[in-house]
Amino acid sequence: MDIREIQNLIKFVAKSGATEVKLEMDDFKITIKTTNEPSAPEPTAYIQQFPSAQPAPAAAPLAPAATPAEAAAPVAAADDTAKFITVKSPIIGTLYRKPSPDKANFVEVGSVIKKGDVVCVIEAMKLFNEIESEISGKVVKVLVDDASPVEFDQPLFLVDPS
Repeated sequence: MDIREIQNLIKFVAKSGATEVKLEMDDFKITIKTTNEPSAPEPTAYIQQFPSAQPAPAAAPLAPAATPAEAAAPVAAADDTAKFITVKSPIIGTLYRKPSPDKANFVEVGSVIKKGDVVCVIEAMKLFNEIESEISGKVVKVLVDDASPVEFDQPLFLVDPS
């Protein structure tokens, strides 16, 4: 089962109204739990991989929890970014801003991009996926560091479409 099938399964379970679904296959086990609370629109998925012959990669460090000062972001900052369009990650993996370590970044702050331009690559399961821009505009902010783990639908770049 690939990442897109898992994402589609999560969306299907969320729309179906089921509160818990368990799926077991030969090499993995998935449990999807949802809540009926309006404040939690995204279901949580737990994936348990069974041991395999290959060693597992080292776990990524967890991000520190937001402090109360960070949680109370100023409203003015939200107004500033409201006019920008966010380029989001379509998959889970490790983001790389360069095509290779000895090359320049795909985009920098101030770069003008067109629809279809590659803005980064995301490595998922030893495959490097080129992430193309779905909009044209000017990159105003890079939200993720090079070689950082990213989640599905995580904001990567802010683009000014004007």
